[in-house]
Amino acid sequence: MRRAAVIAGDDTVKYSRLFPSRRTGPQPMFSLGSKKPDDGAASDWKSRLKRGLSLTGERLKKVAGVFRAHPKIDEALYEALESQLLAADVGVQATTHLIDSLRKSARDKRLEDGAQLEAELKAAIGALLAPLEKPLPAEWPRPFVILLAGVNGAGKTTTIGKLTRLFQSQGRTVLLAAGDTFRAAAREQLQSWGERHGVTVVSQHGGDSAAVIFDAIQSARAKGIDVVLADTAGRLPTQANLMEEIRKVKRVIAKADASAPHETWLVLDANTGQNAVAQVKAFDAALALTGLIVTKLDGTAKGGALAAIAREHPVPIRFIGIGEKPDDLRPFAATDFVDALFE
Repeated sequence: MRRAAVIAGDDTVKYSRLFPSRRTGPQPMFSLGSKKPDDGAASDWKSRLKRGLSLTGERLKKVAGVFRAHPKIDEALYEALESQLLAADVGVQATTHLIDSLRKSARDKRLEDGAQLEAELKAAIGALLAPLEKPLPAEWPRPFVILLAGVNGAGKTTTIGKLTRLFQSQGRTVLLAAGDTFRAAAREQLQSWGERHGVTVVSQHGGDSAAVIFDAIQSARAKGIDVVLADTAGRLPTQANLMEEIRKVKRVIAKADASAPHETWLVLDANTGQNAVAQVKAFDAALALTGLIVTKLDGTAKGGALAAIAREHPVPIRFIGIGEKPDDLRPFAATDFVDALFE
């Protein structure tokens, strides 16, 4: 196993050769369309996605059952459908939007059979989620700095490890910044990911989070690293002092590179359900989010909350996670997501 180079303060412990010499100019960024998987890999992912979303899918089967229980399109059908969508954590605003969309479809297409509305519901959910699917930019500066935030236990550090593998699979070099200086375990976990993937980890015991990430960007620039993934401590939106601290982190990053951070992502635990919307609103107000990563979708029936986010506070979903393996984190594709829920 390759060992990572761990930078602590001004001291550098070198366990392996440094990354390739610095290159200049904009380079292609990892994006959904930059490297298409072969048919076998795509099929395998769709199968795993369906299994990972099975709990949420079970909730939506109850929604589908409404159409069979109400063969005639009437108010009783719409009321039953509303109850099941709310139970599936779709949220009040998104549920109202979907019901209104179904009413319009039934009226415009002169539908009479309740079963005909099931396909309309799938299409309406797909249309609601589609704007959240946005690829990363095609051109990007070096280093490309990604700041990750979230509440405690959302899976930020593990997600950074998976992102490292994803970027490396695209031929990108990566450096990790251990900005969670509150928990020694978080720093150690990030260093473990660094060792596993042979990447540099910049950390400092008991240091200032902003200073650690600043040093990481400077180190990445000196080494010609493509991507900096910056971890931060978990915090609740109600913790005003900690929210101000992460604002400071972003300001300090801009001092290292006026255009950075180039992406600011909130890592969301899908188990939080409707509370995810409140998290998105609070962190977006503090950091101007450019994307979300939704983790642990395989362990919850609350995946419907993505529809609530789409309706109430839409922020692009960059990736979704459906398991512990590195390959269980993939770019969000609205069509694949909806197909997996309804199959």
